[in-house]
Amino acid sequence: MNQPTMNRLVCFVFTLILNSVVWSSEPLVLFEGKDSFAPKQPQACIDSNGTAHVAFGVGNDVYHCTVRDDKISTPKVAFQIPNMSLGLRRGPRIARSNSSVVITAIGGLEGKGKDGDILCFRSMDEGKTWIGPNRVNDVEGSAREGLHAMTASEDGTLWCVWLDLRDRGTKLFVSKSIDQGATWTKNVLAYRSPSGSICECCHPSILAQGSWVHILFRNSLKGDRDMYLASSNDHGETFGQAIRIGDKNWALNACPMDGGMLAVDHRGQMLTTYRRSQNVFIAGNSTQTESIVGIGEQPWIAGTDEGFFTVWTSKRDGDLMLLRPKTTEPEKLSDSSSFPVVISGTQSKPPTYVLWEKRDGNRIAILGQRIQ
Repeated sequence: MNQPTMNRLVCFVFTLILNSVVWSSEPLVLFEGKDSFAPKQPQACIDSNGTAHVAFGVGNDVYHCTVRDDKISTPKVAFQIPNMSLGLRRGPRIARSNSSVVITAIGGLEGKGKDGDILCFRSMDEGKTWIGPNRVNDVEGSAREGLHAMTASEDGTLWCVWLDLRDRGTKLFVSKSIDQGATWTKNVLAYRSPSGSICECCHPSILAQGSWVHILFRNSLKGDRDMYLASSNDHGETFGQAIRIGDKNWALNACPMDGGMLAVDHRGQMLTTYRRSQNVFIAGNSTQTESIVGIGEQPWIAGTDEGFFTVWTSKRDGDLMLLRPKTTEPEKLSDSSSFPVVISGTQSKPPTYVLWEKRDGNRIAILGQRIQ
């Protein structure tokens, strides 16, 4: 048996063993592999019943699994994306839209930044089978930077935002789907930087709430790489003037490859998290509410009926830190970690999960932990 086949077999047997493992307050391995079979970039969403749907990439394969009643299903290949963008916050995005689970990912026939489209797949049977692909960007190849985000509003409308290269300079475009990802609307320009391009390698984030759509992104303006918020109050038809988040500028002649995240709690209060220089911040939707939560990068945030959970790493492969609601002292969850996400449901006392990559040499594992 050759080595690639052996690697796949080891991963398959390992995840079969995990199928009966209870998801607990201690970190558990969802999947692991090495080299070209290393899993990367976990993303997740939670439906109204508290079931978590998880997606991640392994090479050109997009995997899906669920966490329900504290049991982890065996991760299985949902579909393949040619030359899938993966790593540095590039990778699949997942959302729940009414009766469908929807995953988007970016790939192209050539890859390596030469082409790239956002391809959407949906499952009507909780991940057993997948339908697609449907292209989100209406100009072929314009999503080749590989950075995008997706979310679903309460009525099931899907929203997708990405860094777009349809003409000179990197811009922010958005599209929506009202039929669970089967079709997507004509793309809308959400922001164009007067300097010619927004930050080229930082992922955007998107949040939909009622008639409002909010997009958090890193701008490139007069030599500064600051976080900005672009908002629409007419269901994404038009976007107003973007506002800077935070009370200081970050003068940087480079891309930090770190985009931040935004969330709302049960009261509808919005909070953002992002990196500036060596620090991680949280802030509302103005320049007056910024506060430091710790040293590090790659932050993520989720809102619950208790408040906000924020996660980040001390460095690219460093300590995974968690800040719970109504606390000021973060706690360490893991070491040798990168690219964490935290998710929570909308129901009363929902489950909250943290997922991340953990590296050991050339071996990477996707870990998850339920936060009590």
